[in-house]
Amino acid sequence: MKVGVVLNPIAGGGRLKRHWPEVAASLKKHFGDFELRETQAEGDAERLAIDLAATGFDLVIAAGGDGTASEVADGLLQAFEESGRTTELGLLPCGTGIDFARGLGLPKAVDAILKRIAGAEGRKVDAGRICYIDDHGALASRHFINIASLGLSGATDRAVNADKRKGKMSAKALFLWRTVVEFIRYRFQHVRITVDDGAPVEARMALVAVANGKFFGGGMMIAPDAELTDGQFDIVILRAAGKLKLIWDIRLLYGGRHRNHPAITILRGKKVVVEPLDDVEKNGALVDIDGESPGRIPATFEILPGALTLRY
Repeated sequence: MKVGVVLNPIAGGGRLKRHWPEVAASLKKHFGDFELRETQAEGDAERLAIDLAATGFDLVIAAGGDGTASEVADGLLQAFEESGRTTELGLLPCGTGIDFARGLGLPKAVDAILKRIAGAEGRKVDAGRICYIDDHGALASRHFINIASLGLSGATDRAVNADKRKGKMSAKALFLWRTVVEFIRYRFQHVRITVDDGAPVEARMALVAVANGKFFGGGMMIAPDAELTDGQFDIVILRAAGKLKLIWDIRLLYGGRHRNHPAITILRGKKVVVEPLDDVEKNGALVDIDGESPGRIPATFEILPGALTLRY
C-alpha cells in the first residue's frame, strides 16, 4: 500500500508538528514507508491530495483539523472524478475543529488512531457538493464531508479563524464564545429554502445547517440523527426568535437535545437550494463549509451517495 500524509503544520497550535518524530515513528510502525507533504497556505491540502491520488497512492491521511480533512477529501473526490481510481482517506485529527472525527468516534491517542486506520477496511460514505458565490462574486463549488451551513455559522467561522487565541484554548470554549458574540451582533436574514421537489420554505433565520455528519462548531451536535451512509442530508433550520432565549438554548445543541425546540425545523433530502429574499445584499448569508467560510448564498447543496472511501 502506498501511503501519503498531508500535514497542516499549524493545526492545533502546531501540536502534531512539534511531536512529529513520535508521529512519524507510529506511522512507520503501522504502515511502513510513507510520503509526507506539508501545507503552507489555504488550498494546499486539496492540491496535494490530487497529486498523491494521481500518482498512485492508495491511502492519504489528513493530519490536521476539519479544514484539512475537508480539503483532502475534496482533492480525492476531484481525482476520482477525473480518473475513476479510488484513493482512500484516513484522518489524524488535530486542530481547532475536529468535529468530523468526533462523529466517527476515533480514539484520542495518535498511535491508537493509526493502528485503527491500518487495521480497518475502507468504507463507502456519502459526501456533499456545494455551489455558492465566493468573496469575489464568482460562482464556486467544492465538496464537503461533514456539514455545510449558512448564517451565524459563517460569521462565527470567520471570527474563530481570525481569533489570536485559536490553538491556545479549547475548541469548545472558543467556538462557544465566538458564537455568542457573533449571535449578539447577528441580524436575522430572510431566505428561501427548497428541499428536493418540496414546497419552498421561507424563513427569517439564524442558521441553516445541511448536515452529512452530526457535529460542528467545536462539539455542537447540530444534527443528532445524521448518518454518513444514508444518502440524505439532515437540514436543520434555526429560525429567528428572542436572542437572549436562543443564546441560553445554545447549550442544548451540545447534547443534541434541540429536536423539539420551537425555533427549529429539521428536514431531510438529497438536494437543497437556499436563496436570499428581499434585499439580496443584506440577506446574502455567509456560508460555512466544514469550518471554513469562503463565500455566501445563493447556494445549492447536493448529496453524493457513497462517493468517498474512508478508513476509520
